[in-house]
Amino acid sequence: MKRVGAHVSAAGGVENAPLNAQKIGAKAFALFTKNQRQWRAKPLTEQSINAFKANLINVGIAPEHVLPHDSYLINLGHPEQEGLEKSRAAFLDEMQRCEQLGLPLLNFHPGSHLKKISEEESLDRIAESINLALAQTTGVTAVIENTAGQGTNLGHRFDHLAHIIDKVEDKNRVGVCLDTCHTFTAGYDLRTTEACEQTFAEFEQIVGFHYLRGMHLNDSKPELGSRVDRHESLGLGKIGMACFDYIMNDERFDEIPMVLETIDDSLWAEEIEILYGLGGK
Repeated sequence: MKRVGAHVSAAGGVENAPLNAQKIGAKAFALFTKNQRQWRAKPLTEQSINAFKANLINVGIAPEHVLPHDSYLINLGHPEQEGLEKSRAAFLDEMQRCEQLGLPLLNFHPGSHLKKISEEESLDRIAESINLALAQTTGVTAVIENTAGQGTNLGHRFDHLAHIIDKVEDKNRVGVCLDTCHTFTAGYDLRTTEACEQTFAEFEQIVGFHYLRGMHLNDSKPELGSRVDRHESLGLGKIGMACFDYIMNDERFDEIPMVLETIDDSLWAEEIEILYGLGGK
């Protein structure tokens, strides 16, 4: 079964996110467990944690179909020690918040070398950062999101993802989230069934579908290979609907959270309905 939803607001408390997901007919969702543009946040209260868990049950969404996203400030491949330590501490906090909420996944952008160290050294730092966080937590999988490759961001090539995974000690607690917009603008074509078959075959060969733990379903404003991260509503961008039809009818994408981050949240309920109309119920 397909589990489609969107990245919903947690304004007023994380406990509101499941209710916001229910309003748009979601069977999965993403959220920020803290302000994504601040380093520090108040700890989650016991009241908020209990209300979140109760609301999840009430809306019928399982914890494994929730894909929390960490702060955009975190850079686990930071070339400078101060920035690296700050990022590692913030990432650990994010993992611990997922632990408290009973959520088994944490989605994150891998990091950037900032032109100060080599790609390989930065990728190794990302893997080491993951190892440190996993050693201090239990039950939460670190889910690496592929990137568009803007600037010095790593993770836009499948081999980057494979490199990180190879260096992570606990392979049972590392996974990948594929963003369709990022995949496309990184240079992997998704515009036709044939293109999807080729791209996902390459992903299977280099990374492996057994590591796929989530998807972000977004069309793309920029062209193929532009390495620019700008999402578009489904069917209105350069990818088109063939990709989403392919995903919704391929069992390899069953039972993982598939999350819309398209630009017009007023269309999310309609986009969810459209996706389920393609198949995969």
